[in-house]
Amino acid sequence: MHLHCSTISYFPSFLILFTTEIVFTSGFKSLERMPNQKKKIVALLSDLMFTVKIQEAAKRAGLDAIFVKTSEEAIERAREQPEVIILDLNTNNVEPLHVIEKLKADDETRNINLLGYVSHVQADLKHAAQEKGCDIVMARSAFSQNLGLILKRYAEPVHDGRRS
Repeated sequence: MHLHCSTISYFPSFLILFTTEIVFTSGFKSLERMPNQKKKIVALLSDLMFTVKIQEAAKRAGLDAIFVKTSEEAIERAREQPEVIILDLNTNNVEPLHVIEKLKADDETRNINLLGYVSHVQADLKHAAQEKGCDIVMARSAFSQNLGLILKRYAEPVHDGRRS
């Protein structure tokens, strides 16, 4: 079933007509991203400062940011195929290594990019995350400094399996 919605906006010297097409199917899990739908990222963290920082950087990059606080939420949102899942490896709410392991063990989520950040002095945690399958593990300071560039990269189109 297709539903067409139109909105007319009047500005002083011109008229703009916005049209949106919404497609309904029987299974929402099988919906593919519509051409004008924003790409999304998922972030598993509990630090309010980083939540705000990621939200703002995602907005500037044109990405929707979804924040989760539990392993179950992270795994559920991963099934929506985000561009990347960002993990604070120092979060106290969950065991991030367990989340990484579960995501990489599932055929439906194993190809999602996982980006973890950790204190630069926690080399053991960094190596453990990499062994479990975390694609990129960065020092918290480097992640914070380069967040805008990192998220812009995930907002770019993918060509032949590679980002521009």
